[in-house]
Amino acid sequence: MARITKGILGGFSGKVGTIVGASWRGQDIIRSTPKPSSRPPSEKQQLQQDKFKLVISFLQPLKNIQNRYFGSRSGSKSRVNLAVSYTISEAIQMAGTIPELMYNKVLITKGDLTGFQNVVVAAQTGNIIRLTWENNSVQGTASESDKVNVVCYCEELDQFEIFESIALRTALTVDATLPALYNGKEIQVWSYFHNSTETLASNSVHLGSFTLV
Repeated sequence: MARITKGILGGFSGKVGTIVGASWRGQDIIRSTPKPSSRPPSEKQQLQQDKFKLVISFLQPLKNIQNRYFGSRSGSKSRVNLAVSYTISEAIQMAGTIPELMYNKVLITKGDLTGFQNVVVAAQTGNIIRLTWENNSVQGTASESDKVNVVCYCEELDQFEIFESIALRTALTVDATLPALYNGKEIQVWSYFHNSTETLASNSVHLGSFTLV
């Protein structure tokens, strides 16, 4: 079903018969419905599709975070779109013909809030990830009320554990305890700050990979 966006004489979005209405760069346009191709994708097209599938699958559980805290909306591109574009262009490497993620290049959030100062991470007994850092709440855009967030990912389980607002910037240390199923598993860890009004975040930082005990 199509939707008229600016009154009866305005543009519309959606499909009507064999035409599709849309908005592109602020202009209302119509185009014919694309015909499905029976030709197999080229090697380059297939590679791009594989990268896209990999990134979309990986980032899906982070959608709510990135919709709030990944850059600024740009034209018709949402923050989630920006996160996908960034990850495809900056955080993928090739293992032969197979694309794979470079976790140290992945950004969970992207923003102008001042990040961590001298953060140190260590795995503790009991499936605990412990972060410690220095107080930089008077620097840049930082504030004492900024909140710490930790994101953990286990490739073997293809599963995230997300810890939001678990400490203040001034706490200088925090523990994130993962469920028992992660015992003995390797996990990737990122962390970031967001402000108290949840309108601004720092660039996330990849803190390394750790085997839980």
